[in-house]
Amino acid sequence: MRSLWIDADACPVMIRDILFRAADRAALRLTLVANSPITTPGSKHIRAVQVAKGFDAADHYIAERVQPGDLVVTQDIPLAAEVVAKGAIGLNPRGELYTAENVASRLTMRDIADELRGMGEIRGGPSAYGTKEKHAFARQLDRWIAAGR
Repeated sequence: MRSLWIDADACPVMIRDILFRAADRAALRLTLVANSPITTPGSKHIRAVQVAKGFDAADHYIAERVQPGDLVVTQDIPLAAEVVAKGAIGLNPRGELYTAENVASRLTMRDIADELRGMGEIRGGPSAYGTKEKHAFARQLDRWIAAGR
């Protein structure tokens, strides 16, 4: 049985709500993993796991348990690289898939951006999260659910 894994510390609430509905509708196992307590609706399909505080503790928990075909929702590109290498699918909350074809270049771009930020060359973060991103995410989630039926 395929599962949904959520790197929940930085996952937008509106994305969690989409995932809660999808898990119940499609009877999918959904696990939210975070360093702090996460509130979930009462559902036999949804559970939350609180890991110890620490650098990448939630990422390590997910990477150790993910199975081929699972979907991992994360903004963390190193985690996405790990799950893709294990045959799972990575999806960020903006609806962008991480694939074997693109995750290495995304890691490189992330590292370059970190260096530029450290030198003061880049300021600010990503653009605001809105309806367009929410719909892109929901479309990718629906595709993954449909592919598993």
